[in-house]
Amino acid sequence: MTELKGKKAIITGGGRGLGKAVALALAGQGVQVGITGQNEENLQATIDELRGQGVEAHYAVFDVANNVQVETGIKALVEKLEGVQILVNNAGVGQFGKVMEMAPEDFQKVFDVNFFGVYLVARAVYPYLREAGQGDVINVASTAGLKGGAGMAAYAASKAAVISLSQSMMAEWRKDDIRVVTLTPSTIATDMSIRGGLTDGNPDKVLQPEDFAEWVVDILKMNRRALIANGSIFSTNP
Repeated sequence: MTELKGKKAIITGGGRGLGKAVALALAGQGVQVGITGQNEENLQATIDELRGQGVEAHYAVFDVANNVQVETGIKALVEKLEGVQILVNNAGVGQFGKVMEMAPEDFQKVFDVNFFGVYLVARAVYPYLREAGQGDVINVASTAGLKGGAGMAAYAASKAAVISLSQSMMAEWRKDDIRVVTLTPSTIATDMSIRGGLTDGNPDKVLQPEDFAEWVVDILKMNRRALIANGSIFSTNP
């Protein structure tokens, strides 16, 4: 098992929900954490919790779909953390609607955040991982990206694009000892899934953010000779 204590991680969308759970789980392992998001109040509250675990923690406010903001924000976080070895590309939006009912600009927004956000952040972080000599990139997709469904065309298509992009990153970056992992969770009880009606009014029956965070920690702890290229996690409830 790989020791995580002392490593530095950046988690996008880390102010709440899934990203916050991952940040707290990594902090519990002694990882120094940088989180990103657009709600500064949420970010500051999460930073206070992270620092309460005795780790160094910082945040940067930026839109993952804006390349200038991404490059500036990532650079600032890396400087504060004095390096980075782990990236968790978690930021995303869940806007749902049928193909002929969803406005083109809404469809575009989903792709801008869910797909281009992953691309832009990974692209900005890659040079720092290569400089560190090794690293881990975890791109959060979804089981929706494995199979589209009615009323979720934009979301499913954006996550399918993330899966393909992530696999290409894995093929290109392995030579730099950078492990790229594509994770496809099913429904997790986050604000996004609850608002979208994906939990059928019973969020306790689906996966919890802490379940996903525990999985991420286990993957990162694997001996570096091993790579989980793709992985799915489901609730035990049908």
